[in-house]
Amino acid sequence: MFEGKTLLITGGTGSFGNAVLNRFLETDIKEIRIFSRDEKKQDDMRNRLKNNKVKFYIGDVRDPNSISRAMRGVDYVFHAAALKQVPSCEFFPIEAARTNVFGTQNTIDAAIENGVDKIICLSTDKAAYPINAMGISKALMEKVAIAASRNVDEGKTTVCLTRYGNVMASRGSVIPLFVNQIQNNQPLTVTDPKMTRFLMSLEDAVDLVLFAFEHGNQGDLFVNKAPASTIGDLAEAVRDIFNGSNEIKVIGTRHGEKLYETLCTREEMIKAEDMGNFYRIPADNRDLNYSRYFSEGETDISEIEDYHSHNTKQLNNSELKNTLLNLDFIKESLNA
Repeated sequence: MFEGKTLLITGGTGSFGNAVLNRFLETDIKEIRIFSRDEKKQDDMRNRLKNNKVKFYIGDVRDPNSISRAMRGVDYVFHAAALKQVPSCEFFPIEAARTNVFGTQNTIDAAIENGVDKIICLSTDKAAYPINAMGISKALMEKVAIAASRNVDEGKTTVCLTRYGNVMASRGSVIPLFVNQIQNNQPLTVTDPKMTRFLMSLEDAVDLVLFAFEHGNQGDLFVNKAPASTIGDLAEAVRDIFNGSNEIKVIGTRHGEKLYETLCTREEMIKAEDMGNFYRIPADNRDLNYSRYFSEGETDISEIEDYHSHNTKQLNNSELKNTLLNLDFIKESLNA
């Protein structure tokens, strides 16, 4: 599929971008373009890779001209650029909107204008039933992408979405925090021991991207089925791996946090297609025929449950430790 093709990754210096890049470098792809605004991270990546297949573009998805220039001659796009830290977005919601919403619109517009074959936009479980600014901006990003998909000419750019749960050991996530606290002999700070989160590896995330590139139709949203655990169990498993004796300190739920995360709402589950390890949620292609929104309902919606981190498979302590020990971050930390 990617032989002789050019791929652009927005936000390509982040955790997702690096994982996608590493997987695509194993293919016979012609060129991978890394688009981001962080010249230091780009320089680090350039020196680490020393690979002529990888090209670097400084720019910002907020600037339609910079993303459009980088898009020339591109076949596929993975759009990962985002503001994704919940507290940052909570205090600066307009900045979240500028990057996550308007930046996505700019990226999709540039893809369509430049004749890109397919663009995959990265979303998050926080976009389902959102309660914080980060989730709200990502939910609106999904609406922007689906609306754009309705208006693309037949046979032109395909616009799809992927929605992820928590990616284990990604930058700013809780597993590196726990490891750092263990190494510094500090208490492990847990918000609510009964809080559950989906657990995905970066490899799982890349598998979802590749699946979407291969199988995505206009406006599709793909979700990866994933196990989950409570935050309390996760803290204990990390502590066990490092033979720690740290106290687990409950600090309470932070502003903008949920008890559990939803990957598929019940409104989506009613039309979701089960594709083995993934759900495919086709786009809502209703037009402004108001009766289909307000006069005609669906009785089944009230009888189906959404897919969330409380009702998916829950990993026990042994399963958690096996999962964690497969992470490069944990291996490197143990050998440090």
